[in-house]
Amino acid sequence: YSPNQVKEAVAGYGSADKAQVEEMVRRLLGLSAVLKPADAADAAMLLVDALRLALFGWRVGQPLRLRAVFEQMRQFGVDALPIVCLLAFTVGIMLGIQFVAALSEFGAQSQVVLAVAKSVTREFGVLITGILVAGRSGSAFAARIGSMSVSQEVDALGVMGIDPVRYLVAPALIAMLLMLPVLTLLSDFAAILGAALYSAPMLDMSVQTYLAQTLAQLTPRDVYEGLSKSVVFALLITVIGVATGFSVTGGAEGVGRATTRAVVMSITAIVIADMVFSFFLNR
Repeated sequence: YSPNQVKEAVAGYGSADKAQVEEMVRRLLGLSAVLKPADAADAAMLLVDALRLALFGWRVGQPLRLRAVFEQMRQFGVDALPIVCLLAFTVGIMLGIQFVAALSEFGAQSQVVLAVAKSVTREFGVLITGILVAGRSGSAFAARIGSMSVSQEVDALGVMGIDPVRYLVAPALIAMLLMLPVLTLLSDFAAILGAALYSAPMLDMSVQTYLAQTLAQLTPRDVYEGLSKSVVFALLITVIGVATGFSVTGGAEGVGRATTRAVVMSITAIVIADMVFSFFLNR
């Protein structure tokens, strides 16, 4: 459904009720969760401004706050490490179960190590990490900045001569760019370890032998592919979260809608970006 179709559907209502009915219909159709071209342009400008201030803000008296960067790294990276590793470990066991069962039908059990290693490093490790961080940190971005927007704290920063993008966005962006690749590497290791604990007895080998074969069969490209995706995912999570937060209206209810919208849009963008990466990197 297009926005024009929604407007036509409520054209029969009075002007007083038209806006409320249109918003209700848009929510039911899911249109409010779609990133409009104008929103995409605003998000792109926000990203450029954040990178500019992070790198060259000191030239205009707006230096990057290193203390805030380290604090954000702790929140987005260290605090997320247990749940990321736990879920990656579980996914690794699941992959081990599936590959052992599937390849055994063709007598290709020896390829389980290679299949798990490449699927984890190229695809599942970074995808699981990106989705978890999007749900955990993307919502935090939107909720924090949205609350500040509705309480006019963002406007107060501008009045005091503090650039809101430099103060709120740049530290989060740099922290996310640094920590998501690290979380991806740890997620890869946890997933491969989980697969090793299940698959090694099934393949009549020790866990140490399984891990040694994994290292022997992996190439630098396998790892770099996952890391390159993690950088793009970090940009998407941060920009979508903060852009959604800055656009909040409607008080506390608006903050709740923005938080949900940020998570949905971040995960959608991650899955689409992962599909595009996979298409071009594996041709």
